[in-house]
Parts: sequence; C-alpha cells; structure tokens
Amino acid sequence: MSAKIAEATAKFIQHLAIERNISKNTLLAYRADLEAYTAWLAQQQITDLGEVTKQQLSEFVVSLSETQKLSQASITRRVSTVRNLHRFLYREGIIENYPAAALKTPKPVKRLPKTLSITQVEALLDACRSDDPVQIRNLALLELLYASGMRISEAVNLDVDDLFDGAGDTVDASQLAAGGFIKVTGKGSKQRYVPFGGYAGEALVAYLVRIRPQFVLKGKGTPALFVGPRGARMSRQMAWLVIKAAAERAGLGTEVSPHSLRHSFATHLLNGGADLRTVQELLGHASVTTTQIYTHVSVEALRDHYINSHPRAL
Repeated sequence: MSAKIAEATAKFIQHLAIERNISKNTLLAYRADLEAYTAWLAQQQITDLGEVTKQQLSEFVVSLSETQKLSQASITRRVSTVRNLHRFLYREGIIENYPAAALKTPKPVKRLPKTLSITQVEALLDACRSDDPVQIRNLALLELLYASGMRISEAVNLDVDDLFDGAGDTVDASQLAAGGFIKVTGKGSKQRYVPFGGYAGEALVAYLVRIRPQFVLKGKGTPALFVGPRGARMSRQMAWLVIKAAAERAGLGTEVSPHSLRHSFATHLLNGGADLRTVQELLGHASVTTTQIYTHVSVEALRDHYINSHPRAL
C-alpha cells in the first residue's frame, strides 16, 4: 500500500486541524516538525512512509541530537510528532505497519555542572566585601554556601538555632568565628549536619552581631538566619539575585548560579582528596551515584595525581 509523503502528511495535518481542533500555534509546531522529518526522509531517498523501518526511525532520532543540536524539549516534541503521524496512518489503513510503536525519546545528555575555580570563588566573595550592611549579609550567605555546599533553598530556610559550635552545642553568635556546624534540612525533610570553617564563621559573626539585629527590628520578628533589610526571611529569588550581582561585579559573567557554589564546593573537596562517600553526605545526596558526576569535573586532578604517583606514568 502506497503512502506518498506529501499526501500522507497533508491528511495528518487535516486530521489535526479539523478532528482534533488543535490551536494555530500547535499546528504550526506540528508542521515544522513534519517538514524536518520529511526533509530527512528525502535525504535518505525514502518516498513512501509505508517503507519506513524501525531502524530508520531510530537513525532519525539520533540525527536530532547529534546533527541538528536541538534542545531536549524540541527533540521530545519532534519524536512525538513522528510517532503520532505513523500511528494515524496505521489506524487509517494508509500504511500496513507501525514502526514507531517502540520509538523512544533519547535521554538528555548529562551536562557537567558549572564549576568555578578557587580564584573565581575568591573573586565572587571579594565582590561582597564592604561596610554596607546588605553586603555584609551577602558575604555571610556566600561564604556559608561555599563552605557547606548547601542548596540555595536550604540556606534561605535556615534559622539562627540551626547554628552549632564544633562540639555540637548551640552557641552565641560571637562564638562561631572559628567555625562550627549547620543543621541543614534537605529534600524529603532529611536533616544533616555540615561543618563550616573560619572564613564562613567570621563572616557569620559580622552579620549576626552587627547587621541582623538591625534588620530584624524593622520586621515582625523571625527566627530566620538570613533576613532582608525589612526584617523578613530572604527568599530564594533574592538570594539568586545576590549571587548574580556579585558575579557581575567580579567579572565572572551571568552563567554563575546558586548551584555554582555547590558544584564548586564538591569539586574542590574531591580535588583536595576528600572521598566520594564523604562528599555525598555533605551534599545530602541519597545515592552516591548522584555525586559521581563531580568525579568527571575532577578528571584533571586525577590525571595530575596519576602522573605524580605512578612510577611509569611518564
């Protein structure tokens, strides 16, 4: 049974427009997807949709991610369009087989996280050094994010009572200059204790002793660790803007995100010799598999260790 491409796709479009009554914009998206598919078929010298095989459809999907450089959302939509086209033609009896039945959207490629060098992290932190009350708070936030690897949502949800000294006891803010622990509530309300060092400790003391009391007086009273000038808990969006502004002042560009400090924390720990299991605990990952992505970032460090350690590396 013949299913010439132009005629078959026209029937499918008509079905979408009349029987499915889809919107104009959605119909335009379908047309664009079908044009891309039929162009690919032409390159393969395929003129009849009834002759398309499962293998050819798989090759088409591969071409979407390898040669056309589409976003994952665009690939998913295009694969769905092709699957729906073949299903329609099969149900209408226009083609005798349904090769797209097992057609799957390729899994998104895992991109390596954006990681800052130690020099870039220092530049980011230095961009917040100021006598301005808001910048003193911002420095405390960024120092703690880098010192602990917390998610930004975890940081803004912290309360003052989540701070502990090195012995695990609650303390007065002025006693944290040498570092301590922070009780972090992560995904699924799971709690973990994460240490922080002297740099974050000193920044926290400066903020908690000099700035936070002034801010809290202007609000209704809150246990929140990080608050805005009007005394309310910092929002995730506000914290994101703090990082973005600091990155711009430091000349790091706009690609720096709240997760950049988390990624950098993990990578720098691994580069410094920390084991993967420890980093997993600090990050609050349920599985070490999630943490393993950072080992790819540290491949250069692994190479350096190998060259310096193996007797026949050079």
